[in-house]
Amino acid sequence: MSSVDYGAMSDQELRHYFLTHRDDNAALQAYLARRRERPRHVITAIDDPDFDDKIQNAIHQQIAEYQSGRGD
Repeated sequence: MSSVDYGAMSDQELRHYFLTHRDDNAALQAYLARRRERPRHVITAIDDPDFDDKIQNAIHQQIAEYQSGRGD
């Protein structure tokens, strides 16, 4: 069995690889490690009067990014 270089894969390639090789635990761990490394930004606070609008906008933005092929 050949060794796979997950580090050489783009995020999208690694995601695709994992989805087609679901028994490869190392691929899952590499994918999850990349997800954890990404900066997290706070969308809103619970007491924000625009809470619902901000959450809906964030969801729509993620859907648009996913549909354009940039979402992981």
